[in-house]
Amino acid sequence: MNLIDKINKKQINPNVPEFRVGDTVRVDVKIKEGKRERIQAYEGIVTSRKGGSVSETFTVRKKSGSVGINRVFAVNSPLIDKITVVKKGKVRRAKLNYLKNLKGSIKIKERN
Repeated sequence: MNLIDKINKKQINPNVPEFRVGDTVRVDVKIKEGKRERIQAYEGIVTSRKGGSVSETFTVRKKSGSVGINRVFAVNSPLIDKITVVKKGKVRRAKLNYLKNLKGSIKIKERN
């Protein structure tokens, strides 16, 4: 094992649950405001996963009022406090970019 693999192994977060594209997740993000730090929940549908190992990212899309918001998170980021899977979705694509063009609510079938 070379030096880069050792460094990468230390930075991987072991507390990340198993989730896929189409799942509804709640990501608790640490936000620093001045000297105080608080946790803010961000809940939405996972539309893509990208990368691997330490540099893996995932995109979460949520509706805020009538506006859709995409946010990209790093899986192993120290700013992420916790990831919770709310619902497991059954989709047939690796990237759900078509959700950006849909109007109204999004229906995704549940898987067991």
